[in-house]
Amino acid sequence: MAYRISRVTTRSGDDGTTGIAGGTRLPKDDPRIEALGAVDELNCQLGLLLSLTADAEACRRVEEVQQDLFDLGAVIAQGKLEWRGEEKSARLEYWTEELNAVLPPLEEFILPGGGEEAAQCHVARAVCRRAERRAVALNDLPETARVYLNRLSDLLFVLARTLAEEKGESEQSWRGVPPPGK
Repeated sequence: MAYRISRVTTRSGDDGTTGIAGGTRLPKDDPRIEALGAVDELNCQLGLLLSLTADAEACRRVEEVQQDLFDLGAVIAQGKLEWRGEEKSARLEYWTEELNAVLPPLEEFILPGGGEEAAQCHVARAVCRRAERRAVALNDLPETARVYLNRLSDLLFVLARTLAEEKGESEQSWRGVPPPGK
């Protein structure tokens, strides 16, 4: 079996650049590297979520999303690559609707929280939104990739609510903007 990564410390990035697919080197603050970093950070946050939850179905779904995010990273690194995001986005939308159908309806915005697992899911949701913003900056990224990140942030919001509900944790509603003079 051939090894994909034989050396971790290469020193090639000491000059402020990093390598991507095809041997291209880009500055570490290039929009493509920023997008890759945000997707990687999201995947790490999902890994932390997996370490916190015992919900087998949530774990299965999150692990599938982690695989998708590695695929998405390859698309970002290579640019102009076909990605079957429609199917992946439809799957996320289905899961979101399925989970949301059994939750109490929202009467107001909720604050991130709801217990450790739910709070971690909210962190992942916020990082997902950043990854989506970074992806928008890449003109050669398929629209389906941006749609996928948008659907994923929806799923993570509903999953956070689901995990809070399963643990019997309360959700804190936003009080709203007070009227002027109050």
